[in-house]
Amino acid sequence: MEWTVYLSGEIHSDWREQIQAGVERLGLPVTLLAPVTDHEASDECGVRTFGAEEQGFWKDTKGAGLNAVRTRTLLARADVVVVRFGEKYRQWNAAFDAGYASALGKSIITLHPEGLDHALKEVDRAALCVAREPAQVVEALRYAIEGTAPAGGA
Repeated sequence: MEWTVYLSGEIHSDWREQIQAGVERLGLPVTLLAPVTDHEASDECGVRTFGAEEQGFWKDTKGAGLNAVRTRTLLARADVVVVRFGEKYRQWNAAFDAGYASALGKSIITLHPEGLDHALKEVDRAALCVAREPAQVVEALRYAIEGTAPAGGA
């Protein structure tokens, strides 16, 4: 069985690439999906597609709607949703993705530093697992897919 994993969240670090490398290294049957991670393309997609807006609110509304077409479709397709929260930026969209995935009954793994535990307590409660590092996500996927736990403790 091929598993589909949606990687939601911050776009300013290489966490997606680390998960992809780990999945490939282990030969896991996983297809990784993600939002558009080019910040400018994501912000500008609405006005580039549907026309310019003078007010930022309407520009953002157009972009958010078009991005949601992609996000909702890919979240619905996913078997597992990984939601990454970084420390530098507030990822309100990632929190929304986690809530949407929860409403769809998806298995969720959150990925964030310990310092965000309190702020994300409700999101983590909806998740089935909380990871601190991308390598932990890869090991969680291996266990879920193959039933193979890593040797030793974390």
